[in-house]
Order: sequence, then C-alpha cells, then structure tokens
Amino acid sequence: MSTSTLDTRDRYAVIGAGPSGLAAARNLQKLGLPFTGFETYSDVGGLWNIANPRSTVYESAHLISSKRMTEFAEFPMADTVADYPSHRELCGYFSAFADRFGLREHYRFSTRVLQVEPVGDGAVPLWRVRWSEGDGGEAHEALFKGVIIANGTLAEPNMPRFEGRFEGELLHTSAYKSAALFEGKRVLVVGAGNSGCDIAVDAVHRARRVDISVRRGYYFVPKYVFGKPADTVGGLKLPPWLKQKIDSVILQWFTGDPVRFGFPRPDYKMYESHPVVNSLILHHLGHGDIGVKADIARFEGKTVHFKDGSQGDYDLVLAATGYKLHYPFIARELLNWQGMAPQLYLNIFAPRFDNLAVMGMIEASGIGWQGRYEQAELIARAFKASGSDKGAQFAARKAGPAPDLTGGFKYLKLERMAYYVHKDTYRAAVRAASAELA
Repeated sequence: MSTSTLDTRDRYAVIGAGPSGLAAARNLQKLGLPFTGFETYSDVGGLWNIANPRSTVYESAHLISSKRMTEFAEFPMADTVADYPSHRELCGYFSAFADRFGLREHYRFSTRVLQVEPVGDGAVPLWRVRWSEGDGGEAHEALFKGVIIANGTLAEPNMPRFEGRFEGELLHTSAYKSAALFEGKRVLVVGAGNSGCDIAVDAVHRARRVDISVRRGYYFVPKYVFGKPADTVGGLKLPPWLKQKIDSVILQWFTGDPVRFGFPRPDYKMYESHPVVNSLILHHLGHGDIGVKADIARFEGKTVHFKDGSQGDYDLVLAATGYKLHYPFIARELLNWQGMAPQLYLNIFAPRFDNLAVMGMIEASGIGWQGRYEQAELIARAFKASGSDKGAQFAARKAGPAPDLTGGFKYLKLERMAYYVHKDTYRAAVRAASAELA
C-alpha cells in the first residue's frame, strides 16, 4: 500500500458525517474555519442511514424523544414530520441539512480514518491524519491544524460473555434489521433498555414466544401524556430529590407499577439511569405477549438457565446490551481515557490539547441534537480563539477542576452511564463557556 502526503495545516479534520459530525462541520463553516470531513460511508446520516453497513438502526426504529426537542434549532423539521420520526425521515432530515449548508463538498466519503496522532509538542500540535479510500485502497496522510472526533457512540457492540454454550442463534441487536428474523422462533431478548423493548415489541407478531431477561428494574415513560409528546409536558425546575419523588408518583399514574408484570423493583431513584421511553412494552406485558425473566446464569444447548433457578428453551437470543465507546484510530492516552470512558472537559476537550475535541460523547435524557450543536459551537469558538487572551483563559479553565454536570443526581456506575450528564446543567455550562469566547 503506497502512502501520499498532503499539506493541510490551515484546516481542521472532522471525523464522521452523522448528526454530530454535521453539527461540527456547520459550526466551523459559520466561523470561516476551513475543514475537511472524513466519512467511512458514501453519504451523510451516520447510524440513521440504514444503508450504511455500520448503521445499528432497524426497520422499525424511531426517535425516543420528540422532533421539537431533538431538532437543530436553525433547521427545524417540517410540520409534516411525525412527532417521533422514523430513521427514514431522520436520514432525509440530515441529508437536507447537509444540502442546505453545502456540507457534502467538504467531505471525503468512502474514506476510513486509520490513525490520528500529534506532531510536535505542546497544547497545539499539528495532527497527522492517515486514511484509506475505498476497501483497502491507497493510504494518504495529511497534517491538520486540529481534529474533531465525531464518529458516534452507538456503533461498537458491547457483547457480554455468557457462561456455557448456546446452540441456537446468539446475536447482538446491532445485527438486527427486520422482524422477519423472529418468524416462528422462541426468542429471548437480553436487556430492557430502549432498543431491547422496541425489539421485543417487534418480535411479538412474528415469534412463537417472546421473553425479556432483565438484571434490574426500570422506569418506563410513555411517549404521550395528555395527548402530547411526553418530553414537551411539564419542565418545572425542582431540587433533584423533589423532582424524583414527584415524577415517580406521576409516572405510576400513567404506567402503573411494572413490578406487577415481573420486573424487579428499581434499586435506584428515577433519573439515576436512562428511562425507557416506550408506550407498547407494558401493553404487551399486560396482554401476556411478552414474559419477564431473571438475569441469565448460563447456557446449555438451547436451554437458558436463569439466576432465579428457572429455565427456558429458545431458538434465538438477542443481546440488547448496548455499545462501547470506540475511537480505534487514536491512542487512549491522548483522550485521557480513565476507566470506562475518556475524561474530557465538558465531555469535549482533551486536557492535554487545545485543538483536539470529541463531539457527541454525551448521553442525557432529552439532550437532543441541539445539545450537540451547542457543543460544536463551543468547539469552533475555542479553536478560533486559540492563541488569544480569551483562548488562554479558556485553556486555564479547562485545566482546572472539572465542573459538576450531574445536576445533583447520583447516576448508576455503569459503562453506558460513564458519560451521562444532566441535560439542563450540561447545556447551561456549554452555553456559558461558549458565550465567554464570543
């Protein structure tokens, strides 16, 4: 494989053309900062483009937050778009966003980034980016002024290890696309997060039997309250302890107590883990279409033994066990990776560098793409201010104590919660930092 070198030292590299990458590209564009984008697939949309081989969406996938709480503020979704858009509508939305602002022309598509590394010392080194075009094509490299990593957080499956051997089909939900997979099978879904519940509901009409295996209890939020999308109702600012108490009572008015369907009682308070937004899972549980099982102890042939001593026979086990952060092209130490996730200032900036940022490494109930757009706005302003007095002040804050982004909530110590933030607290912190750089 030959290697060619280009000189792009006045430009920034943006890795990814999903929602976060497009937000980064748009905000660099707004401030007149030249950039080159890199995208493995042949078009924009990231995971929401189901044609993308790295996409982890399935045919029935829809947003779990409503369109008005999720859209980019400068590019609202059309009134004709559903309250909870499908992946097809969302893919079209991102395509239209890229067209509206002329972003595609700045991207190299069908291009895989192989390595990102600093060249030189200090907080503002140049960055060598190596990439290949097509499948095993010629390798290229170039030096960039800075790098924004925006390749997403929901592409690398987190497949647990199970004791024993299962002789049926054992898949991660990342491989799931269509309910045809379930036709005539005895199905066990492992995990009752948002994807697990969506897929269990998909399976009801095709499978011989559907069970869902859970390790802990969950809080289930309906998609509609009083005829409106649930995330558009309420919004009173209350102390965390009071909000948890009031909202958990109100929630039971609408959903009842999931414990009576077989779910364990949550051993944590509401909002300490991501809630499940699904109006159908409890409906099907109440109709006996889905059964709740305990955590898995071991496999034995097609028999699954559960930790409560029960067992069941299955043809397909589908692990809805989430995803891992995956930045394979950059050394972990450059991102200050500690434990389960990189430790970054505002979940964005690597502490050693002023020209390396990560987009989209946040999870929060209701953060939406506007929350990520605000990240991109801050990144662009910080990059532009580099070398100025404002830039030096920002770098000093970045090197100081990390702000508390929890909003007073005690989140579960789980890998998927390692970069979880409180939406209002986080957005206020990002907007304040951005305003100081304006």
